[in-house]
Amino acid sequence: MAHQTVKKSYANLVDRLNRFPQGVVPSGLLDKILGILFSEKEAALVSLLPIKPFRVQKAAHIWKMDLLSARKVLDELCSRALLVDIEQKGQTLYVLPPPMAGFFEFSLMRIRNDINQKALAELFFQYLNVEEDFIKELFTQGETQLGRVFVHEPVLSEENALHVLDFERASHVVETASHMAIGICYCRHKMQHIGNDCSNPKEICMTFNTTAASLIKHGYARKVDKVEGIEYLYKAYEYNLVQFGENVRQDVNFICNCCACCCEAMIAARRFALLHPIHTTPFLPKIDYNTCDRCGKCVNVCPVEAMAQVSANDPRHPKQKMPKLNKEICLGCGICARVCPTDSILLNHRLKRVITPLNGAHKAVVMAIERGRLQDLIFDNRVLFSHRALAAVFGVILKLSPVKKVLASKQVRSRYLDKLIHSLSDN
Repeated sequence: MAHQTVKKSYANLVDRLNRFPQGVVPSGLLDKILGILFSEKEAALVSLLPIKPFRVQKAAHIWKMDLLSARKVLDELCSRALLVDIEQKGQTLYVLPPPMAGFFEFSLMRIRNDINQKALAELFFQYLNVEEDFIKELFTQGETQLGRVFVHEPVLSEENALHVLDFERASHVVETASHMAIGICYCRHKMQHIGNDCSNPKEICMTFNTTAASLIKHGYARKVDKVEGIEYLYKAYEYNLVQFGENVRQDVNFICNCCACCCEAMIAARRFALLHPIHTTPFLPKIDYNTCDRCGKCVNVCPVEAMAQVSANDPRHPKQKMPKLNKEICLGCGICARVCPTDSILLNHRLKRVITPLNGAHKAVVMAIERGRLQDLIFDNRVLFSHRALAAVFGVILKLSPVKKVLASKQVRSRYLDKLIHSLSDN
């Protein structure tokens, strides 16, 4: 009977995690991962928490605890980076982050002895890199993905630099963040424990704003200022790492500096390339074959194998190769242009600009609609949102394309939403 109770606690936690737009895939491996991160009691309590940020009073009410006891549980979970605490107008708000990008990564963002990180890393590898179902669902469901690539700024021409929007620059994220922190790269740390990491720097994972503030507070990442943040960004450039960050224009919470061999985003970009698992930059490289010396450096450095060596079709030199770009899978990161010794690669604008959600709320609503989980956002914790929160969600929906509005209406089956959509269409 006790064994069934334990199973139920973790099953309920899995159900709770699957109310996120980016959820999890049930698996025996996932059960073992959650068993390392959460106690049975914690799993049962966290499974009851709302999706939206909440105060201690809300948790105490749901858990039927006094405020002091509820705060002690919440603070303990925050101290292990399973919850994120946010200071807002003199009060503390708590939120359960999604597994990725979220508490999976946080668990390996520093060296710690309270859990078996080697065992956890091995489980992560099996769950994410071998079973693959979770990563495929995380990166390929719907049109709106959780992450996007930032352009490699040092290779921008003067003309391109004039037309790059602020939110498309990693440097802008660094310079405008309220808080910034540097932690250990989860991906390379995980690979280290299974004996398959690379020589790229590990202490280079960037978090920003409220997430950074919480990780700094609990010792999971180190606080840095804007000057040091830019230095880390240029260190990433020197190592030809790809900047993969949160897919929003405002208040970006993370930028990972990704290598091709270890990092989940780059591995997913190669495995599921035709499903477009990552939003690209607005650029595509163009090769000047008149000056290209066919050295192959651009091919070797491409993190997603969008560059390939093909026959040059030169009858005088039948074995000669030349680089060729596959535009369908290119991220537009620009690293190939950086390593080109003859400056034969320039970045051109794509014909169609990539659309990036405004902020986290916008991204969550659109992803929820595309994944059939909008009702989980609106009927959070089986209780209707407050009028203000509900208005915010509907405000995002009303700005969507007609197709997504219809999808939203079908999922929620709300007469109020139908009337709002029809009213907007009539106007």
